[in-house]
Amino acid sequence: MAKARIVLPIEGMSCASCAITVQEALGGATGVATAAVNFATGKAAVEYEDAQTGVAQLIQAVRESGYNCGKASVSFNVADLHYAPSGAPLEQALQRLKGVLRAAANQATETVTVDYVPGTVTAEELERAVEAAGFRVAEPIAAEDPVERERIARAREIRTLTWKFLLAAVAAVVAMLGSMLLMAESHGGTFKQVDLLGRLLMPVALGMRDAVAARWIVDLEWVKRGLGLLTIPVMLWSGQQFYRGTWSGFKHRTADMNTLIGVGTAAAFLYSAVATLFPGLFTHAGLPADVYYEAVSAIIALILLGRLLEARAKGRTSEAIRRLAALRAKTAHVVRQGTATDIAVEAVVPGDLVIVKPGEKVPVDGEVVGGASAIDESMLTGEPLPVGKKVGDEVIGGTMNTTGSITFRATRVGKDTALGQIVQLVEDAQATKAPIQGLADRVAGVFVPIVIALAIAAFVLWFDLGPQPVVLFASVALVTVLIIACPCALGLATPTAILVGTGKAAESGILIRGGEALERLSKVRTILLDKTGTITEGKPTVTHIITARKPDGTPIPPADVLKWAAAVEQRSEHPLAQAILKAAKEKQVPLLPVEKFAAMEGRGARGTVDRRIVEVISLRHARERSLELGTLGQDGDRLTAQARTPVVVVVNNTVHAVIAISDPIKLTAKDAIAQFKRMGLTVVIVSGDSKKGAAAVAKDVGIDDVLAEVLPSQKADLVQKLQKQGKRVAMVGDGINDAPALAQADVGIAIGTGTDIAMEASDVTLIRGDLRAVATAIQLSKRTLRKIKQNLFWAFIYNVLGIPLAAGALYPFTGLLLSPVVASAAMAWSSLSVVLNSLTLRRFKPAWGA
Repeated sequence: MAKARIVLPIEGMSCASCAITVQEALGGATGVATAAVNFATGKAAVEYEDAQTGVAQLIQAVRESGYNCGKASVSFNVADLHYAPSGAPLEQALQRLKGVLRAAANQATETVTVDYVPGTVTAEELERAVEAAGFRVAEPIAAEDPVERERIARAREIRTLTWKFLLAAVAAVVAMLGSMLLMAESHGGTFKQVDLLGRLLMPVALGMRDAVAARWIVDLEWVKRGLGLLTIPVMLWSGQQFYRGTWSGFKHRTADMNTLIGVGTAAAFLYSAVATLFPGLFTHAGLPADVYYEAVSAIIALILLGRLLEARAKGRTSEAIRRLAALRAKTAHVVRQGTATDIAVEAVVPGDLVIVKPGEKVPVDGEVVGGASAIDESMLTGEPLPVGKKVGDEVIGGTMNTTGSITFRATRVGKDTALGQIVQLVEDAQATKAPIQGLADRVAGVFVPIVIALAIAAFVLWFDLGPQPVVLFASVALVTVLIIACPCALGLATPTAILVGTGKAAESGILIRGGEALERLSKVRTILLDKTGTITEGKPTVTHIITARKPDGTPIPPADVLKWAAAVEQRSEHPLAQAILKAAKEKQVPLLPVEKFAAMEGRGARGTVDRRIVEVISLRHARERSLELGTLGQDGDRLTAQARTPVVVVVNNTVHAVIAISDPIKLTAKDAIAQFKRMGLTVVIVSGDSKKGAAAVAKDVGIDDVLAEVLPSQKADLVQKLQKQGKRVAMVGDGINDAPALAQADVGIAIGTGTDIAMEASDVTLIRGDLRAVATAIQLSKRTLRKIKQNLFWAFIYNVLGIPLAAGALYPFTGLLLSPVVASAAMAWSSLSVVLNSLTLRRFKPAWGA
């Protein structure tokens, strides 16, 4: 069965308990393999068997758990739709796309409206579906910008929270002033004197009473009624999401943060309303008719303030994605039918000729076909200097053209560009969880029921043992416990740090696949480095061709040797083969056809050329076969000692030549390896090259441990052997011959260059081939994991200490009970502090020489 993956935006979550509820609902749905809900991003990453379930069923599972999925709509015109017998085939073609929820075609107006899950369907896919149904869009569909959509949604959320907070805050201030009059009037008998906040405000209340009494006659019963009426709009508008969430939880038999806040504030309001409307009930029972309207408004105001600040801070955690997305060009100069026209970048298709002038952004990926320039790629790769581009070179969409004008042929557009893949990879990574989040998730899953049980236990305890009036004392303890408990901080502890950490890594040209990869990277202690393309530039060139002599004593012409070797190597993908082909092209040696080509893993290649059996093999393999090398063997050893790679050309089982190939060491490799050692890491070269050749490179860069003459298939076995010794291993390679080892390692780190960044086997991809980025990635992963541990520690400690204090643990020693208002402020700060702590990762700078 085919597995599919989709990221669903979840609406209505307010805490970690909400996320766990949705995660369990999705995880239990038919056909779902895995489901991970990230509270910080508000997204659910789901892997499912598309033969057993679909997006509609997943959304239904979310709705049945009491929450909803985000939805977007797009309308577009379809040419000649009114001539079609029916719009049903078009609707069906669109609804088959993954993520499309509904498609409605109106033949009268020739318009189609599509409802879809944001971020799952592109404009190009919609257009292709229309064409597959036999129709044509009248004009290009406006492409969705998910980053801009999220920015608008965040701004709307902040704006709404701001107005709700202002109403609640004004009402809270007015209610606090009215409450002071009531406190002062009942001075000496009011229960609020054991309230910590009430004790602090009592002197102010007495002074206020005297000042008011000197000027006006105040009816305190009307003050209570006025405060009650003032509190109603605060609850109905400012606090509506809490009560709506509470009601939804009751209907779906779940409990979350809304339940705690909704039950707590509703209990305080109902108690106050009864004390206002029926004060005689309290008088006859010997209880003070205290009201807590100011607590209701203040609790809602402080929680909204916390969420407002939290929303602003969470917005900053995804700044890296917005900065990457902002690199996209808006328009492109495209040559069509011999005329250059400006079109939207979404309308560029592969094969288009695109002109980029000085100072403009490269709109899509492509290959230069005319002109020359220098391109600033620092925004994607971190490379500080502009990179020269000429005919045949690749250009990356989103980079900046600095000097000359170039024309290139588009090769990748839309989400297939390097920038599109980077943004998608980072977004996918930020939708994942790290294993360290597991404990917090388990706690969050039972947190709210436990808190409700503790609140009830506090009520019962103080009802039996508390001071008079016991009912009021026990009720305040119950409300305070409900308000102070905060699963939000537990839910934000890990994902906010991962959001900032992976975003910061992307800004440095490091793509980390997810939270699990980030956590494993922080524990790496051994690094295995492939030689070619990792320590070296990966651009080998032929430096020497030393030929044998014919029977008559004359040397074999180097051009003949190059002709035979190039004929065989034209079918090989090995970097050394490319060097021989490049040399043949430069010397204008014609390529002969090859038959019966065969690649010999780790040994070379062979084929039939011009009725000759030609082999291009390693010096080691030539000696294993006891081929007669003569003086060429000594030449090969000498070249090996010079850090060159000798390959032997054999024709009809006779050695004809040794070709020396040099691959220069990267300028930054030595610094990177020195930094690995300072970090306490064990560094090993793993290479298929000869022992002498690998040792020469290792000596140049300062590596002591060398494993040479290792076949690609043996690298994975070597990784496994080290893992059995208890070592945490990272494998760094080019992602071609090293794919099995990259997949076997605890962390596979692939080095990509240019537009080639889609490394399926790797956990981490370096956009440019600088080994120093490996050290940066490890340092950043360690810092991120440290922030996660700090966040989890404070989230747990806050609840472990806060709940007993709210339950009245201080009362036997101080005679004071924590105020629900103080509890709400503490709860709001606990969530905000976790987000702010994660945001300090934005200031991360790699340590060099430390």
